[in-house]
Amino acid sequence: MKKLIVWSLLAFSIYIVIFGGEYSVFEVRRVREEQNQLMQQLSDLQAENDSLKGWVQTLEFDSATIEKIARESFGFIRDGETLYRVTQPKDTVDNS
Repeated sequence: MKKLIVWSLLAFSIYIVIFGGEYSVFEVRRVREEQNQLMQQLSDLQAENDSLKGWVQTLEFDSATIEKIARESFGFIRDGETLYRVTQPKDTVDNS
């Protein structure tokens, strides 16, 4: 009888460790997977942050890049230059 009680308590303890409670094997595994995902996100964000810092430095110190952006995005021109805008003609004839 005493052995049965000991084995029952041992089996119950193992069951609780594996399946139950806050520190179950499954919960620990889930938390570790979540931690790995968050670490990967952190690594990706740090890489993106480093890239953006490089871009900021380029914009602060490279006037050629600033001029290129101003010309391409906003149509800026220098004094004495003429800006020509080429557009596609609108199809006004309905061929249906």
